[in-house]
Amino acid sequence: MDWIKTVNHAIQYMEDHLTEQISVSDIAAHVNLSVFHFHRAFSMITGLSPAEYLRKRRLSQAAQELVNGDEKVIDIALKYGYETPESFTKAFTRFHGISPMQAKKGSPVQFMSRYTVRIAIEGGQIMEFTIKKLEPMDLLVHAKSFHAETSEAEIPKFWDAYYADEAYRKIPGYLGVCAQTKTDSDEFEYGIGCNASDVEGVPEGFKVIHIPAYTWAVFKCVGPSPKAIQDMWERIYKEWLPVSDYEIIPDYDIENYLPGDPSSQDYVSEICIPVKKSGAAV
Repeated sequence: MDWIKTVNHAIQYMEDHLTEQISVSDIAAHVNLSVFHFHRAFSMITGLSPAEYLRKRRLSQAAQELVNGDEKVIDIALKYGYETPESFTKAFTRFHGISPMQAKKGSPVQFMSRYTVRIAIEGGQIMEFTIKKLEPMDLLVHAKSFHAETSEAEIPKFWDAYYADEAYRKIPGYLGVCAQTKTDSDEFEYGIGCNASDVEGVPEGFKVIHIPAYTWAVFKCVGPSPKAIQDMWERIYKEWLPVSDYEIIPDYDIENYLPGDPSSQDYVSEICIPVKKSGAAV
């Protein structure tokens, strides 16, 4: 998949529908991706979630119309999808730092222009990864559902809660397993655990998930957790996928936290994603 082209197509669709009620699932369907997969790719490549991009572009355009036109605030609010002037004023003030009426009177406003995504070659930092085939595996996890929009902040809290629970702490928690949904929801399941063979039976609060045999791309992450993992996810979408001969298989991906001090600058963890050659069948 050409990720740069896909994200640009999504941006064009959003720009064409700034004044219409479209959802993230509508945008994902337009570019033939699940909501989860689209949300993750868009956020990693642009630095904004799809919902953030829409909100900021709408408020930016609304400000330009208030400054340059003679429409009433309530008309602009309704045009850009706000049900009441109050909700529009609250969002407008949070983004611009001034009220809509202050904008009409000439106070300076913020402006965010339309994004265009391109490949940028910079840095020269090496990405260490290997491609390996693995047999099917059973993983034992304590799992919870998350929303893509808030998962980056919520998943580290989930890890903290896991290790704060004495019963869960007895189970080796070195794997973070993400199960990508294939629906029109941005919800996904994330589990903490280990290989099922590490533990006898299935303890309360845990379940076994079966991972099919896949070819995996395994990326080495160096640095304190979770920042090193989060930074590598961004690099995978921005640097590796746009030029790689491989495509992600939208199923499970795994974070492997190796022994060591997770707060250390030289701590090593891994991201494992199932892949296939571009254009090949799974």
